[in-house]
Amino acid sequence: MKTYLAELFGTFALVFAGTGAIVINDVTGGSVTHVGVSLTFGLIVTAMIYTLGNVSGAHINPAVTFGFWVAGRFPGKKVLPYLISQCGGAFLASVVLRLLFPQHATLGATIPAGSIAQSFGLEIILSLMLMFVILNVSVGAKETGVMAGVAIGAIVGLEAMFAGPITGASMNPARSLAPAVISGHLQSLWIYIVAPFLGVYLGIWGCRCVQEKGCCVNVQEPSQ
Repeated sequence: MKTYLAELFGTFALVFAGTGAIVINDVTGGSVTHVGVSLTFGLIVTAMIYTLGNVSGAHINPAVTFGFWVAGRFPGKKVLPYLISQCGGAFLASVVLRLLFPQHATLGATIPAGSIAQSFGLEIILSLMLMFVILNVSVGAKETGVMAGVAIGAIVGLEAMFAGPITGASMNPARSLAPAVISGHLQSLWIYIVAPFLGVYLGIWGCRCVQEKGCCVNVQEPSQ
């Protein structure tokens, strides 16, 4: 149960801080700035990895949990509880932001600024890059180690910085699902549900191409 609570709290922190930065940037006339929003996402991911990595692995992303499972690093019986915990944390964060900022229209929902095809393609590539980094710096199904938090937080912040203005740079179905549902902006939600799962699957194959061993092997967590 502690692992599921860790995923719930970690995803809550990610969505509350990340989408909260977007909301506060909007209501304060841009005081946070786009760079500040990107850094917020990267830094909160880094902080949660160092805080919760040894408890649950700090996936805080349904697509990442799916990727670890496909790569043979995570037991299938724990996939659904992880996804429920992650989505629960994301929804809790969006509900809190709705209570704090009742007039905000989107609550930081990811909405394409360009074409559907452009955003879909970008989200696949961004998710591929994210999973590629995660698989190469993580231990088994846990994002732990001296540099894991730095590397993963850096790629999240980097991708948010350059792709955020077009797609929102979600790479995370829970992060997009919760604010979209709570704010009622569901028209493009499918992009941010489908593309991350496709991207992490391709990221696994990318890892297999460059790593001789240890990338996608049956390294499963011991029973809790």
